[in-house]
Amino acid sequence: MLVVATAVGWGLGWPMMKIAMHDWPPLFARGCAGLAAALGLAIIAVVRGQNVLPSRSLASRLALGAAINVFAWMGFTALALLWLTVAQAALLTFSMPIWATLLAWPILGERPRLRSVIALCLGVAGLVLLMGANLGGGIETFPGVALALVAAILFALGAVTSRAPIPLPPMVSTAWQIGLGSAAMIVVDLTLNGSDIRPLSFAGAGALAYMAVCPMALCYLSWFAALERVPAATASTGLLLVPVVGALSAAAILGEALGFREICAFVLTLGGVALELH
Repeated sequence: MLVVATAVGWGLGWPMMKIAMHDWPPLFARGCAGLAAALGLAIIAVVRGQNVLPSRSLASRLALGAAINVFAWMGFTALALLWLTVAQAALLTFSMPIWATLLAWPILGERPRLRSVIALCLGVAGLVLLMGANLGGGIETFPGVALALVAAILFALGAVTSRAPIPLPPMVSTAWQIGLGSAAMIVVDLTLNGSDIRPLSFAGAGALAYMAVCPMALCYLSWFAALERVPAATASTGLLLVPVVGALSAAAILGEALGFREICAFVLTLGGVALELH
């Protein structure tokens, strides 16, 4: 249930990101949403009587988690949308289960089960079918493809290495990782693009609010909680639902194409997810 909740929330976040990008640069938009989410989580933690100040010994783990789980995952995928459609970026990013399954073997000793291999093959077949000729843009789409794949590999590494949770209350740990990663996005964007930021439109503000509450706050909480309860490969394969939700919601909200190829790909992908999570 935690994996599915994460997948749906993150999937709906893809078209929201596209909407916010009409007003603000991708890193700045996602970074602001992340800082709002981190502040909200920190306030809730304080109200619940939790200590939000970690010891110095945890600083390196929090920084690494912020770099892999937030800056690379949310930042690189946002940048990829400058070159790719929602379906393209989401599907390339969620080649992540391939890397998670491969990394979990040498790092955690989690030898892939036959069912996991079959589920992964079904999911990947769905992704390949859905991509089809979508990358026909060739060299023009290469930066987006590279960013999405790097995000996938780094997030898979984070999923595999997060089985030993940071010894902090989940809400506090999540707030710090999101806050540090999001602050880095804003700093990088302002350094590269300057501070000429125009006011948000009504649609952009709504999209940013959704990104702050769901993908950047609630979904990270449920993701880290899921990693403590199920194998990394299982959780990662479950996230193959994200590109399905992303593509369907992009078709409904943004009017992106959704035809017979996409429907067949969704059947394969959902079949793989169902087999792995059964």
